[in-house]
Amino acid sequence: MALPLVAVVGRPNVGKSTFVNKIAQTSDAIVHEMRGVTRDRSYHQADWNGVDFMLVDTGGIEVSTDDDFQQSIRAQAYEAKDQADVILFMVDGRAGVQTDDEEVARLLKRTGKPMFLIVNKLDDPSAEGAIWEYYQLGLGDPWPVSSVHGHGTGDLLDAVVDAIREAGLDAEEAEEPAVNIAIIGRPNAGKSSLTNKLTKGERSIVSPVAGTTRDAIDTLVEHDEKLYRIVDTAGLRQKSKISESVEYYGFVRAMRAIDRADVAVLVIDGTLGVTNEDQRVANYAAERGCALVVVLNKWDIVEGPEAKEKVRFDLEDELVFVSYAPVIAISALTGKGVERVWKAVDEAFAHYAETLPTARLNRWLAEIQETGHTVTRGKTILRIKYVTQTGACPPRFTFFCNRPDIVTDNFQRFLENRLRKAFSLEGTPVRFKFKKKD
Repeated sequence: MALPLVAVVGRPNVGKSTFVNKIAQTSDAIVHEMRGVTRDRSYHQADWNGVDFMLVDTGGIEVSTDDDFQQSIRAQAYEAKDQADVILFMVDGRAGVQTDDEEVARLLKRTGKPMFLIVNKLDDPSAEGAIWEYYQLGLGDPWPVSSVHGHGTGDLLDAVVDAIREAGLDAEEAEEPAVNIAIIGRPNAGKSSLTNKLTKGERSIVSPVAGTTRDAIDTLVEHDEKLYRIVDTAGLRQKSKISESVEYYGFVRAMRAIDRADVAVLVIDGTLGVTNEDQRVANYAAERGCALVVVLNKWDIVEGPEAKEKVRFDLEDELVFVSYAPVIAISALTGKGVERVWKAVDEAFAHYAETLPTARLNRWLAEIQETGHTVTRGKTILRIKYVTQTGACPPRFTFFCNRPDIVTDNFQRFLENRLRKAFSLEGTPVRFKFKKKD
């Protein structure tokens, strides 16, 4: 059963992300004094008095602006409002009622959903008399709170939980397990376009301006009767090139998304080919041990077979350290080839979670030993007694041998290559451990 959605909406810079972080007891929502920092809607699980719910942090709504980004942010906030079961409309208690507050209030009245008017930034509880002017918005009793200090949030959450229970929305069943997919890559490679195609909705703001996505955004999707949790992440750049503190926080969120991903989908701009940044991003995923699928995006506008062959050749050469990852050529904008991404993700995840029988592994080891290929140091010869799989996600194998200290990187690469030839492990990294056994 899906968790009830509680959307936090309001003008920019009224404290929505600070409030979400306080309630969800996290720092996932980016907080910054710059207007428009939260551009997409992001989801954060929270609970109060035994009731679990999902908080939706939204970009600030500015009704009176014609700015392209603000129009996209406004659309995202409206979408969150439409999806929400309960709406928390936040205003700035220091600024008084603004024109945009009145416009948003008129919009929200028409939803007919449970709604709470939150007057934020009232850090001094004795100043709550300042809330009376907010009655003119026509949304009932204002709730004075301080997102920074937590004043008033307990009483507010009591009322929110009561509204969830009265509507019969409180979830008693745990959410179904899903495959976690992180969409990663350089800025402007087409990650948000791919996310929108996979989720069949304008889930993330799509713009030709690099760096549009700053938060990591979760979307639960059902495809062919399987559940997937797709995370569109901010574009990853070299750390030295991250100048804005906001962009740095987006980088941190992206790294966290990779940390909890089962499968990372690396999106590469096919018109540019493989770059140093693509190599770094792939290395992040490899280091953290998640399965990997490489997507060559914008393939429809790569001109001619020779140019395409060069891109593929460079990719094979420059991403040799993740050569286990399947490569899918697509156009996220038109949707061509996107369906193949689902199949590649399924296969990569199956291998990522696979457990190989010990008997088969030791038959494979015996075949290798028959070739005589091993490691020597002076008069010492490495002798492997047996091997067993000691973990999954990713697959981990322990080799019991006489001298673990003389095992070389080259020999480990040899074992991995032979293992991959003998067993289907496309899409997943593997981990080896060598233990002494007399």
